[in-house]
Amino acid sequence: FFFFFSTGPMSSVLLRDSPEWQDLQPVPQDDGEKPACPIAYSLQFSDCYDYMRAVLQKEEVSERAFQLTTRAIEHNPANYTVWHYRRVLLQKLQKDLGQELEYIAAVAEDSPKNYQIWYHRRAVVEMTGDASKELAFTAAILKEDAKNYHAWQHRQWAMTQYNLFATASNKGLDYVDALLADDCRNNSAWNHRFFIISSTGGFTPETLAAEVEYTLPHLKLTPNNESAVNYLKGCLQAGKASFSAFPHIKEQTLQLAAEDSPAPQALRLLLEIYCSEVAEGKEESRAAAQAVCDQLQHHDAVRARYWQLRRTQL
Repeated sequence: FFFFFSTGPMSSVLLRDSPEWQDLQPVPQDDGEKPACPIAYSLQFSDCYDYMRAVLQKEEVSERAFQLTTRAIEHNPANYTVWHYRRVLLQKLQKDLGQELEYIAAVAEDSPKNYQIWYHRRAVVEMTGDASKELAFTAAILKEDAKNYHAWQHRQWAMTQYNLFATASNKGLDYVDALLADDCRNNSAWNHRFFIISSTGGFTPETLAAEVEYTLPHLKLTPNNESAVNYLKGCLQAGKASFSAFPHIKEQTLQLAAEDSPAPQALRLLLEIYCSEVAEGKEESRAAAQAVCDQLQHHDAVRARYWQLRRTQL
């Protein structure tokens, strides 16, 4: 049996046929005498990595070795060893790091969820000490996939490490607003909003009140928006406040729960409100909470047994 390792667009000229590489003995991959399941590498792939192993063993520092890493990455952009060696060469050859950032951006277009690319990007940014391009870079990636975990992680790292809150529009919240306007269920954008506020002053009473007012219209527009419900709960927890401090949350949620086919997330939020009231000593809310659990068993049938359990815990 063979696994086939695909390759992208690649030069058909083999390194072993190039005069530039005649001084170096390629090192074939050693799979042992009887490999259980050999991989059917293409000829170009084997040729490239045979010479990659050779320069690694020799610890060669040269322009041709650097160009070889480019070729190897085209064959397999997830190879950690090649990326590591490329970073070594970047520094020893004193390569243009601005050009390297452009190269990474090009590779990331084809492999936006490749961990090695993002690690390399961070390392190069650290070499330059300049993260001024990272907001635009991550925005370009997120334009194609607004929930790319790697891009969000890199964006938050850059903002924290280099205080990009000061240069981003409205600390970066305007960017989040645009994403939520496009998709108000984008949990990554809600998470980033929470991150920005937590990193720039926290949930003071004034900020908390503003975030409650920001979130409620989203819930009214999409009552079954779990991301917005979780964000609202997270804001209250971070601001050390209860639902009772904002009675209009309950008012709106009661309206949504009274619809003919109420959204499960609206009912879930109402349940949390009633449970909060019970915890504050309002025993009359216990029966209301149990009634909401009954509704949830009907309107959220997939989790019916969970809501049964929640009812018994009241």
